[in-house]
Amino acid sequence: MERFIINKMLDWKNSPYRKPLILKGVRQVGKTWVLKEFGRRYYENTAYFNFDENGEYKQFFETTKDVDRILQNLMLASGQRILPEKTFIIFDEVQDCPNVINSMKYFCENAPQYHIACAGSLLGITLSKPSSFPVGKVNFMQIDPMSFSEFLIANGDENLVEYLNSVDAIEPIPDAFFNPLYEKLKMYYVTGGMPESVLMWTEARDVAAMQSALSDIISAYERDFSKHPNISEFPKISMIWKSLPSQLSRENKKFLYKVVKEGARAREYEDALQWLVDARLVYKIYRSSAPGLPLAAYDDLSAFKIYLVDVGLLRRLAQLAPTAFGEGNRLFTEFKGALSENFVLQTLVPQFEVLPRYWSQTNPPYEVDFLIQRENDIFPVEVKSETNITGKSLRKFKELFPDKVKLRVRFSLSNLKLDDDVLNIPLFMADQTDRLIGLALG
Repeated sequence: MERFIINKMLDWKNSPYRKPLILKGVRQVGKTWVLKEFGRRYYENTAYFNFDENGEYKQFFETTKDVDRILQNLMLASGQRILPEKTFIIFDEVQDCPNVINSMKYFCENAPQYHIACAGSLLGITLSKPSSFPVGKVNFMQIDPMSFSEFLIANGDENLVEYLNSVDAIEPIPDAFFNPLYEKLKMYYVTGGMPESVLMWTEARDVAAMQSALSDIISAYERDFSKHPNISEFPKISMIWKSLPSQLSRENKKFLYKVVKEGARAREYEDALQWLVDARLVYKIYRSSAPGLPLAAYDDLSAFKIYLVDVGLLRRLAQLAPTAFGEGNRLFTEFKGALSENFVLQTLVPQFEVLPRYWSQTNPPYEVDFLIQRENDIFPVEVKSETNITGKSLRKFKELFPDKVKLRVRFSLSNLKLDDDVLNIPLFMADQTDRLIGLALG
């Protein structure tokens, strides 16, 4: 499979300011595969150490801070040679090894000639503990589920990706490209971007195996809930996780604790929810009171929406059968367009430095699905799951903040076009949002 993050890792390898790399991402998103593939492509050899399989390796980091001694011990124990510049060193499953993570400080300061990367599931949880990592001595990278473009390449549709990348004007997409892209997007809503699920579909066209792969991933996440340091939080995390499809199926998608459990209060459940956020299994999108800079200054901390890390996992968690794939645009409209909203958010997060927000007011009710910050501009974003795209909220937003709105963005099943100051992006072009906004402003 082609993963675009490998290009970012190549920039890291060639940077004169390179530090040890910490690769973050949810379980089974492809961290180990990407690191090994990167080592295979760009180094003479790869030295791979898994601290879950070989727990005894941890001792080498407990007794000394001397990098040369640590490497010598690892080479002798594993029989792998390690050469400066030529060997890619991978430390995997380091989430329970604070000494390994801390040693990155000494690799950075005393042995910058070694190219080294760490990975592990639930690393976000580990790194949220203040004592556990060497501030300023590591580079971070986040690997997300496969994007729609990566899915197309895995599916053998490189021509469609080439076409999408070649679009250099805001004008309608010809039917010869529009129709297959629309159909492939439905497939992506079914499989999502988890590599194993994509593999089962693109290589074997095996729906049952793809369903089973997603179920196994969800089960693995649910087993991880028990790793919360306070075991009493385990049922709460589980209840929040299982409530997500019903949270997203409501017209107003603001997260409500009472949907988790009747009478539930925020203070009882906020730790459990934060665990899911730190694990990057969910995104917490705050309501913004106004489109000001920085966006975080206008957060209403009492109101937020929660989305899953992957649209396929949401579909599986909601127990929506893959047969919906064959039923017109049902996948896009099912449970109030929640799959489309989740998909759009999932594609926006890697494209923009600042996590999106949303905007709403209650009396009368208006809601803009997302606000994105691109450089020093803020753009309101609306997600429509059908071709009926008349929305009052985008219009109202412009009335209230006329000086702040250079361009309004709408995702829908309609074709690419610029309507006055509304940029309509077909849902299957969501990966191209940043570039298309640039074209529209130009």
